Amino acid sequence: MFFYFKKNMEKVSLKKNSASNSLLEENILDWNLVQESFEKSFGSEIYSSWLKSISLLKEYNDHVILGVKTRFFRDWITSRYADKILGELKKHKISITRLEFKIEPDKSNSKNLFSNLQDNKVSEIKNSILNYNRLNPNLNFDNFVVGQSNNLCFLSAKKICSQLSRYNPLFIYGGVGLGKTHLLNAIGLELSKNNTVMFISAERFMYQFIKSIKKNEMVNFKDFFRKANVFIIDDIQFIRGKEGLQEEFFHTFNTLFDQSSQIVISSDRAPNKLDRVQDRIKSRLSGGLVVDIGSPEYDLKLQILRKKISEYQNFFKESPDLQEDVLSYMAKNSNSNIRELIGIFNRVVAFGKMSKKPLNINDCKIILRDVYNSNKVISIDKIQTITSNFFSISLNDMLSPRRSRPLARPRQIAMYFAKKLTTRSLPEIGRKFANRDHTTVIHAVKTVEKLLQNNDEIKKNVEELKSLILSDTNAISN
Repeated sequence: MFFYFKKNMEKVSLKKNSASNSLLEENILDWNLVQESFEKSFGSEIYSSWLKSISLLKEYNDHVILGVKTRFFRDWITSRYADKILGELKKHKISITRLEFKIEPDKSNSKNLFSNLQDNKVSEIKNSILNYNRLNPNLNFDNFVVGQSNNLCFLSAKKICSQLSRYNPLFIYGGVGLGKTHLLNAIGLELSKNNTVMFISAERFMYQFIKSIKKNEMVNFKDFFRKANVFIIDDIQFIRGKEGLQEEFFHTFNTLFDQSSQIVISSDRAPNKLDRVQDRIKSRLSGGLVVDIGSPEYDLKLQILRKKISEYQNFFKESPDLQEDVLSYMAKNSNSNIRELIGIFNRVVAFGKMSKKPLNINDCKIILRDVYNSNKVISIDKIQTITSNFFSISLNDMLSPRRSRPLARPRQIAMYFAKKLTTRSLPEIGRKFANRDHTTVIHAVKTVEKLLQNNDEIKKNVEELKSLILSDTNAISN
């Protein structure tokens, strides 16, 4: 009887396995469809740079193993795109709960790689760089409004255009929206008349660096950048923490410097304040002329607004009907960001055009009431300072890599408030927390939200902190 029962159980088991296998067969991933969904979800640029080369190695009921070419690719994809990739895979097969990456090197032999480099086709790296090496003719010296806060930067930029390599490198630093990119572009326009100019952002430089590795085109990459007479790179702080990129930038810098090419660099902070950047790079960046571009004073903001009226008249052949007191109100109440000041100007002009009447100071106050609401804007810096003080820890400790609970919890709460009380994006918030990844911010927000439901002490602390942050009338945008 026992034997009969066992045999019947085996039959049942076989039926179940057969059914299970059948189900798996019905849910086998169509990798072409998955890749199409990757391109739609991530965008063509990220897809072609990082995801297109991913292969499906093995598929199980609850997880998949994906192949990548190098350890660098694996680490990059895992840190930035893993969660979203898993989400896309679940759309095609809901049972998938995890994924693994395995390094599968390119099988092409060295002969084939060499023949590819000798191909007569124009290098992909060349074409792609040229597409991003376009100087904006509208950002020139003539329409750069000069004031006390930016005069030194302006004079320095003009000087190197007349005396190439006299100050090398020229390093310009300052906050967001103060005119750094405008000056760099103006330098490029002026020098492009008689020189080979390379103007690129540090982020784009990194993308081209990665593409050249992927395509085995490092020779083309090095040649292209190192042949420039003038090398202008914007937002150099982007290279922080990226060792491979820093290594390439260091050697590119040295080559250009040794051949007397003019180097112009911008950043959001001084060279010695660039954390997670090699000391030898900071030393070279500090070796030329370092100038800061300060926040605009009232007179400069007023000049900028008048300049915008003149540009508006030239472009639209009509004058925006804005009285001097309206301009004065915008200049006095705006924060230190010129880009935001111009946005406010465009907003007021648009409302005036739609209302078809001259705008007075009261109209302006109504239009901008959400912008100038008591001049109170929550900044991430302010959130970090208040949070660290509340928990009696130093700001440096809270931003450090240490993961002990006395530091990790305040850090998570500060990230939570940065997401809830500011308009900053997840990557921006991550960068303000010692250049952490956006997924870390997401995890922190979810953790705090869960704690608020189950932990009365945390809930009390968060409520008190929120009151402190919102009551701080000196908060400024950052």
